[in-house]
Amino acid sequence: RETFDDFDSKMKSILFGLCHFHAVMLERKQYGPMGFNMMYPFSIGDLRDSAVVLSNYMENSGGGKIPWADLKYIFGEIMYGGHIVNDFDRKMCNTYLDFFMKDELLDETEMYPYNDDEKSLSFMCPAPTAYDKYLEHIEYALTQDTPIAFGLHPNAEIDFRTTQSNRILGTVLELQDRVAASGEGAMSPDDVAASVTVDVLDRFGEKKFDVEDIARSLEELGPYQNVFMQEMDVMNILLTEIVRSLKELQLGFAGELTMSDAMDGLKTSLYLDRIPTAWQKRAWPSLRPLSSWLTDFNLRLLQLEEWQNNPADIPKVTWLSGLYNPQSFLTAICQVTAQKNSAELDKLVTWTDVTKKLAVEEVEGVSRDGAYITGLNVQGARWDVSGGILERSKPKEMFCKMPIINVKALPADKVDVSTGVYVCPTYKTEFRGPTFVFCAQLKT
Repeated sequence: RETFDDFDSKMKSILFGLCHFHAVMLERKQYGPMGFNMMYPFSIGDLRDSAVVLSNYMENSGGGKIPWADLKYIFGEIMYGGHIVNDFDRKMCNTYLDFFMKDELLDETEMYPYNDDEKSLSFMCPAPTAYDKYLEHIEYALTQDTPIAFGLHPNAEIDFRTTQSNRILGTVLELQDRVAASGEGAMSPDDVAASVTVDVLDRFGEKKFDVEDIARSLEELGPYQNVFMQEMDVMNILLTEIVRSLKELQLGFAGELTMSDAMDGLKTSLYLDRIPTAWQKRAWPSLRPLSSWLTDFNLRLLQLEEWQNNPADIPKVTWLSGLYNPQSFLTAICQVTAQKNSAELDKLVTWTDVTKKLAVEEVEGVSRDGAYITGLNVQGARWDVSGGILERSKPKEMFCKMPIINVKALPADKVDVSTGVYVCPTYKTEFRGPTFVFCAQLKT
């Protein structure tokens, strides 16, 4: 406190802004994947060391021009950025610093970043004053927790509270007495698992792709054909494991096999409507409950079965999120373009053109310069179909379904995202992080 009161007015204002930035970086973690792609160990030591560096820089400046660029680099790339290993998280950190570390901080300025659409909620930086006065200002002005304080949409709180509730209810479900929970006349956990086992075997027991037969029927294996055949190989492995494990469990129920830990874990997963671990290891990343996951699995198999009927051509619209490895399909687009135009593959990048077509039926045929894809949703914003641009989310609308998108390959040196384009990271699940697929270019 004594040290703080000895600082000049510039140092006090900048240190207040630095403390606020530190609080934002720490508290943003509560929003999970919406806050950061990974969890980072930010601590009071980062703030203390940054304050020491700030003090040294201010002393060396001799009261002259504040070296904002140097301070932002040290805070964003070394002190806090030293923890960050994800490019999008680093970009967010530097964007915060661009907002906080500027000349306006020396006067009374807004501290809620980018809240132009939420003027009813505000937190102003006070004029330079004493330590106690800063504490009084914080107590008086910070009246509620809100996602606006982080530059997030108010919908982020709905997602945060929903995730919290689901986690609590999931824990309660795990802890309840299985026998008592079934109650009189209700199905026991074993009965539920046995019923699900029969249902799954009826739906998927006979499904399998003859990849070798498809390969023999094709005169030439192109990039798209390789992608779909690799998808079939993955699905065959998953189908084999599902059938094997469920038949083994049936033998356990019948008393012909001793129940192993793996069989008991499978039984528990079927009862709790969760994806069994052994299946998850061989499947795509998913946060769905088992019942929804099985429906999704069936739709993925249907897409491959439809392609199997005409393997020489790709579907006019490919359900990208229905592929185990969507990156391979995007690479195939670049490969086909490179072969067609005699271009170098490593100099091509994907480019997304969002159409105004919402349904597959509206598309007349395959794309002439790429491939049409569907199955994408945008979170934290919405797509205005009539205007063809990215807009602010509507209240309580957590996701917005994207129209059909034409993905094509362009030379990297001809791609300009400097103005009017948001480079949107695309992930397989809401968990984000390691499920990153590619960056879509959306007009804004």
